[in-house]
This record gives sequence, structure tokens and C-alpha cells, in this order.
Amino acid sequence: MQPIVINSICKQFGKLSALNNVSFTVEEGELFGLIGPDGAGKSTLFRILTTLLLADKGSASVMGLDVVKDYKRIRRSVGYMPGRFSLYQDLSVEENLAFFATIFNTTVAANYDLVRDIYVQIEPFKKRPAGKLSGGMKQKLALCCALIHKPSVLFPDEPTTGVDPVSRKEFWEMLQRLKQKGITILVSTPYMDEAVLCDRIALIQKGALMDIDTPQGIIQRFRQPLWAVSADRRYELMEDVNKYPDTASSYAFGEHLHVTLKSGEAGEAALKQHLSRHRGLSVERTQAGIEDCFMFLMQEQNQ
Repeated sequence: MQPIVINSICKQFGKLSALNNVSFTVEEGELFGLIGPDGAGKSTLFRILTTLLLADKGSASVMGLDVVKDYKRIRRSVGYMPGRFSLYQDLSVEENLAFFATIFNTTVAANYDLVRDIYVQIEPFKKRPAGKLSGGMKQKLALCCALIHKPSVLFPDEPTTGVDPVSRKEFWEMLQRLKQKGITILVSTPYMDEAVLCDRIALIQKGALMDIDTPQGIIQRFRQPLWAVSADRRYELMEDVNKYPDTASSYAFGEHLHVTLKSGEAGEAALKQHLSRHRGLSVERTQAGIEDCFMFLMQEQNQ
């Protein structure tokens, strides 16, 4: 049985199409990533799967249970981490955890083995009100509360947004350990660099899926030669590249512009000649990553 099955889900908010015919499945024990920017439809889909929102069209099931007909049973068997911190900020760390255990008719002691590795990191602050924790500590507490009833499926919605790089790394290590314990995880993130940490990913933009595969599978389908271009005056360089007739795509990528050409590999010399007036010019071939694939697919979607 596939823990998550999504068939042609659509959701409209007024004139805005939040989800447009979204379909995919998540396998048992898989760490599956839903990757896309803010407003792509990730949280809307999570709320439908966790029975907090009704789809306009389509169907979905979690652990073989229909998200409409079996919503009570689903709520007892999944763990949900909303993108926004939603625990009781005036309750202490240990009070929040005990409260959520009680809601699910269990105790912290009964399922402590599942959260031990996470809880030991926040245990020194167990008497501190949740509202006074750092961003990373809040996320660890929220994950503990989502796991305390031993869910079969976990839904962390943008769990690393707004936390420091060290906490981001620690959080993904925690997800990997939970996966090893047999928990199926559907996680969403706007960070493209986190996509490679998933077994499979779905790229989503404006409510529509653009591609689904392993991260490496998606990268391998990027066939266009790609150049990393930089110069001293970045804004002037961007204008010059965007006006160049042979430019197929151009977007900022860290300190560089990532550029593809209509003429492909044959156009490299002409591009260098066109940009030769720029001081500190560097034009080097580079390997595509998930973000490059996303930008390319987004351009195709908008054509």
C-alpha cells in the first residue's frame, strides 16, 4: 500500500488557482520532497492531505484512508508540522510535549524512544516557554510534538524556513533518522539545495507540478550547455546578457549569472566577445543543479 496517493487535486481561492490537477504518490518509507517557492501551492496541498482543507476536485488518500471520508482516522495516524510555529507559546517545552501526548491518548514515556534523539537537544530548556526558544529549537519542539503519538506518515511543511544553517542541517539529519525508523515523510521546502537530500522530489510552481523524479534524474535531463558568468559590475553585466540576441535564459545564481544560449555550445566564443568590455569578466562552463532545472522548467511553463 502506498502511504500517500494524490489524484488530480484542484483547489481554487477566488480567481487564484492554488492547485491545478496535482497527482503523485509517495512510497512506504520514502523521504519525498515537494519543492517550490512561496505561493507555489505546497501548504495548500499539505492542508488537504492532513484533512484541514477540502479540495475542489480530485481525491487523495493517506495510509489507504480517504482524506474526506476518513478524516478522523487520518488525524490520529499522521504527524503534521505547519510552516508557521503553532505550539502554545506560553507553555513550557515539556508542557507542550505532554499536552500533545495527552491529546492522542498516550504519554511521553510511551513513545520517548522515537523523539529521544531530538528531545535531548532541547531538554536543557524544558522549563522555558516555547515562545522564548530560538527558531531552530522551536522547530525541534514542533517535530517532537508531531511525533509523540508515533505517526505512520509525517508532513513537515517548510520546516527549515527562517532557521540558521546549522539548525537546517541538523533538522535534515533528524528526518533521515526518522526515515530509517520506517516513517514515510512528505516534506516541503523552498530551498533548492535541500532537494538533493530527498529520495524523490516534485517541483511545483503556480499550483502545477513541473517534474517528478529523483534529484539526480531531474538534473540528468538538463541537456543544455550552461555557463557561469561574472564581472565587476554585475548589474551592467545582467543588462548586457539579457539584451544579447543569442541568450536563451539568464538568472542570478550566487555571485554569478547562469546563462544558456540558443546556439548552445557553439555560441561560447561569440558570448565572450560580446561581453569582452566588462572588467573582471569570467565565462566558465558549469554543471546544472536543481535550481537550474527549476528555472528552465518554469520558463517552459510560462511559454
